[in-house]
Amino acid sequence: MTLQRGLVIGVDIGTSSSKGVLVDLDGVVLASAARQHEPSRPRVGHVEMDAVLWWREFTEIARELTATAPGPVVAVGVSGMGPCVLVTDEASAPLRPAILYGVDTRASREIELMNDEFGAEEILDRCGSMLSSQAVGPKLAWIAENEPDVWRRARRLYMPASWLVFNLTGEYVLDHQSASQSTPLYDTTALDWHLPWADRVRGGIDLPRLAWSGDVAGHVTKEAADATGLTPGTPVIVGTIDAWSEAVSVDAQNPGDLMLMYGTTLFMVNTSAVRSTHPALWGTVGAFEGTFNFAAGMATSGAITSWLKGLFGDVDYPTLLAEAAASPPGANGLLMLPYFAGERTPINDPDARGVIVGLTLDHTRGDLYRAALEATAFGIRHNVEQMRAAGATIDRIAAVGGGTQGGLWTQIVSDVTGLDQQIAMTTIGASYGAGYLASRLVADTSIAAWNPARHTVRPDPATRALYEALFASYLQLYPQTRDTAHELAALQRSS
Repeated sequence: MTLQRGLVIGVDIGTSSSKGVLVDLDGVVLASAARQHEPSRPRVGHVEMDAVLWWREFTEIARELTATAPGPVVAVGVSGMGPCVLVTDEASAPLRPAILYGVDTRASREIELMNDEFGAEEILDRCGSMLSSQAVGPKLAWIAENEPDVWRRARRLYMPASWLVFNLTGEYVLDHQSASQSTPLYDTTALDWHLPWADRVRGGIDLPRLAWSGDVAGHVTKEAADATGLTPGTPVIVGTIDAWSEAVSVDAQNPGDLMLMYGTTLFMVNTSAVRSTHPALWGTVGAFEGTFNFAAGMATSGAITSWLKGLFGDVDYPTLLAEAAASPPGANGLLMLPYFAGERTPINDPDARGVIVGLTLDHTRGDLYRAALEATAFGIRHNVEQMRAAGATIDRIAAVGGGTQGGLWTQIVSDVTGLDQQIAMTTIGASYGAGYLASRLVADTSIAAWNPARHTVRPDPATRALYEALFASYLQLYPQTRDTAHELAALQRSS
């Protein structure tokens, strides 16, 4: 490989913002930029975003970063939330807003029909995951059933990273990791599209070619250069889904690693050298060839704290964190189920709903905020225990994302789970991981050298007995309230 000095840009399209970093080839962040946005929720269970926004925000971020770059940008990295469903015509013009990942729960009926057609166990065995709100196939079927005019014109399928790649290079390509979450279109044993099933689901859509996340997808076109400030001919990687780019950013893509991504939603990725399946988890291929994952995802985490902040009015996050820290472990007798947008793993129930038990007139907003942080921690523990029951090896845990700032949330998670968590020097996350993957095109440096561990969060043994008891109550609370939650979910859909 020919080594050359220069800079790289990494950009990630997330649920609530797009973020970009300008990084040198030693991993030093020279500049960052962000644009805030929100998905639209046109109906209960429907979560969408305009893909035109993704490209516009990328161009703004790229121009901002290149304007002050002290050297040439020699490679571009991309990542984005997913798996998402953006259908376009043959010219790659979007036909409707993109349907987002597992937080969008519209395709419950299509999941049932697809399980009947292909067989639930057969899907798990071939694709690595059961059908759920995370899966691409049922959402395509929903479009076919509910928007026939769109479906007749649909010719391409994109996700945020692949959409950026197309706009930058003109290439139609998807990484294997993202494809492996396109259940039931992809075979995680053959590492290829499973055409007998894909042909039954995709209608007139031409499936993208497949490559690995760090491969060169193409090069910046003259048109894209004019829009972004990048140099024509600059290589662009294929990219991947944000959680996997987050894992790369903190060197958590090796067998035995578990990445915890603290964000609007919460994601966990455990890496192995062997393929495994479990009905409560997502079995995927890894960001790198030769690796496989158990993945788990909670539909809400930071989204709950944002919701609470909005309810509380004119108050900032540092104040809320300080008040939550003043509330004792157990939040003065509050227990919350964090299923405010249904739940993904391990219960796979789009009609689950948030529950708060134990409220009195004496409770404060600090108690509620702490209860939300503890609810997320209980959800993490629930998923970790499922992973271990499925045979996962967890030797090292790396935490990443905005929720690692301040220390309270990560400490609560360690206390509830009984697990150490390593916090890296840089916790920016997916955009930094995308930048690192891009840097591999022009330099030979390990992510461990780029981003070593800064400190380790260790559980407080004094909280163990209390959190053991509360976790047992947490596990009971969902089955005790499930029927009522489902009745209310049906009422919400009809209103």
